[in-house]
Amino acid sequence: MTKIIKLDKDTIIGNKDFNIIAGPCAVESEEQMDRIGRFLSSIGIKILRGGAFKPRTNPNTFQGLEYEGLKILKDIKEKYGFLVVSEIMDPRDVEIGCEYIDIIQIGSRNMQNFALLKEVGSIKKPVLLKRGMSATIEEWLMAAEYIRMEGNEDIILCERGIRTFADYTRNTLDLVSVPIIKNLSEYPIIIDPSHGTGRRELILPASKAALAIGADGIIVEVHPEPSKALSDGDQSLDFNYFKELVDEIQKLKVHFD
Repeated sequence: MTKIIKLDKDTIIGNKDFNIIAGPCAVESEEQMDRIGRFLSSIGIKILRGGAFKPRTNPNTFQGLEYEGLKILKDIKEKYGFLVVSEIMDPRDVEIGCEYIDIIQIGSRNMQNFALLKEVGSIKKPVLLKRGMSATIEEWLMAAEYIRMEGNEDIILCERGIRTFADYTRNTLDLVSVPIIKNLSEYPIIIDPSHGTGRRELILPASKAALAIGADGIIVEVHPEPSKALSDGDQSLDFNYFKELVDEIQKLKVHFD
């Protein structure tokens, strides 16, 4: 039985309700986030993602607006009534992050940052734990155990693809991790088709597959102008493409309810 995580009086994860979490890879400006917030709200999206702290492979690339990004997220959250998902990278930032974020994300690079896992284990906020890019299922579940042992059992796992020899896609999206996790644990699990594929044209089919295989939702990168995005533009959907994805998922959900 999958654990039900209640985010607010109307929103839960883990009760066979396929959640679509959406937003940009990175918070870039108030204007950018307002455009995204207005659009996502208009089509019924309830959970907004946006990166304020951006762990990038290349230190010369955009690293995020950090605390200013958190403030922008909070403004958009309050204006449009979203729940907010954003990554925290440092244990010292968890307390202040909780003032702005509803679901604390632990990114793939920090899946085994045990000090950070223990810190988010001591708070009363849901944690979205992404699978490390080279992590086994057991290592992933043991990372969740670090959080649980500190008292926080509101853990959402996120499969975002693993590194293999294949290079056509950004990562290899391990969709069978969904039934494996359902068999081995009670944690809800969502899929990240954006990082899992790294290719815009593959996000819709990967999202359909996530629904079909029993995932509890997806987390998708959306940007008003992907070609101008400061990070991950190639895997970000514009508004028209994302609306198509939402419509297709709604049609497909009828067959799995």
